[in-house]
Amino acid sequence: MDILSLFIVAPIITVAVLLFAKNLNQSRIISLIGSLVQLGMAINLMFAYLAERASGNSAIMVFTKSFVWFKSLNIRYDIGADGITVFMIILASIVVLAGVFISWKINDLPKEFFISLIVLATGVYGFFISLDLFLMFLFFEVAVIPMYLLIGIWGSGPKENSAMKLTIMLMGASALLLVGILGLYFYSSPDGALTFNILEISKVNIPAEVQHYLFPVVFIGFAVIGALFPFHTWSPSGHASAPTAVSMLHAGVLMKLGGYGVFRVAMFLLPIGAKEWSWFFIILSVIGVVYGALAAIKQTDLKYINAYSSVSHLGLVLFALLMLNKTTWNGAIIQSLSHGFMTALFFALIGMIYERTHTRDVRELGGLLKVIPFISVIYVIAGLASLGLPGFSGFVAEMTIFVGAFQHVDLFHRVATIIGATVIVITAVYILRVVGMMLMGPVKKEAYNLLPQATWYEKTGVFLLLIPIIIIGTMPLWISDIITESIKPFIERML
Repeated sequence: MDILSLFIVAPIITVAVLLFAKNLNQSRIISLIGSLVQLGMAINLMFAYLAERASGNSAIMVFTKSFVWFKSLNIRYDIGADGITVFMIILASIVVLAGVFISWKINDLPKEFFISLIVLATGVYGFFISLDLFLMFLFFEVAVIPMYLLIGIWGSGPKENSAMKLTIMLMGASALLLVGILGLYFYSSPDGALTFNILEISKVNIPAEVQHYLFPVVFIGFAVIGALFPFHTWSPSGHASAPTAVSMLHAGVLMKLGGYGVFRVAMFLLPIGAKEWSWFFIILSVIGVVYGALAAIKQTDLKYINAYSSVSHLGLVLFALLMLNKTTWNGAIIQSLSHGFMTALFFALIGMIYERTHTRDVRELGGLLKVIPFISVIYVIAGLASLGLPGFSGFVAEMTIFVGAFQHVDLFHRVATIIGATVIVITAVYILRVVGMMLMGPVKKEAYNLLPQATWYEKTGVFLLLIPIIIIGTMPLWISDIITESIKPFIERML
């Protein structure tokens, strides 16, 4: 079996074995083994990809596989990977494994919980490796649908409302996306041999007037899951009600489908439309970047703070993509990776704090550094990474984006860049505010002095997420070189 199809088969096998689990211990051991296998496959994929490039393989995609799935509509099982795909798969596999560790003590329907979690991961892997638009759309749905169950059953607070809001918004985006995909399909070939294959469609010169109307449909269809303003409202409530591991996958992985789809489909296949509409969506993305950061300042619930922070940081991904130059595109991919690891780490820590204190209100917390030092120190490190301290991934990503964006010499792009860059200061405000209120000062409640320390499985999950943040921050050129190689086909079509 080819190396990429394993990322679909392995999770399915894990789910099949989970069906026979009889208790919590069996469920988590099976999930752990399955997730470890997925991470091992992702690491193997990275080395295999580097070996392919070192051998002189200059194909846009490597490890491609293709066969007819539904002949009458020419729907095919077309898969492949470039450097961006490989990094996204590594991100997903690490977050999934960390989520399993963080969910180690879940007692409510553990088998069903882990099955839903692994099904979500299957959809994410399939989405990233798909080169057929219909296949990509199918895996998009597979990734989204389990979120309703994971939030609605295992969530907290107004979980049913949050799950329904998330589902309605994302299903609405899916409907819009389906319209865009069908539009691409019907303009995919001038001689009538229609196809959903992304690489084949990229060879066709779709008329400019068609791109003008088709680009915003495809862009919004993907960007809704990337928290594009004003379609972001499903995200904070979904985060707040979701269990910890689901929040980690939701923000750390699932929302990355938006930026990836925008880049891989909307911008690659509709470059003229991207140029025509970029100014409009730049405005929306800048509003989202600043609004998300300002909203985070006003929150008192730790999950809402991180949720609005995610809206802000993911807005930077869309902002960078819309700037249409290779430096910002490089920064957008690094920002996607950086945000994925950082936000998953934040949600893991928030879950650990809530499990011990039974509150997420920063006004009720205080002095936690004295009583749970490991969790508190890691929270400070995550905060420093989020506000862009050199040596961490956030600094590399944000500086690459803003330096690239400022390369535009016209007034509009430079003003948009300056406004967007204010998020660096605003982020520092809410991060330092939370650190000061929650971790510093006297211990607010006597009961906090008896809080249990982090367990081995919690520490393992934390380190899985922290190490990549440091690697990206300290070895950015190695990662940037791989990304630069992968965006060359986009540069050739767009610039």
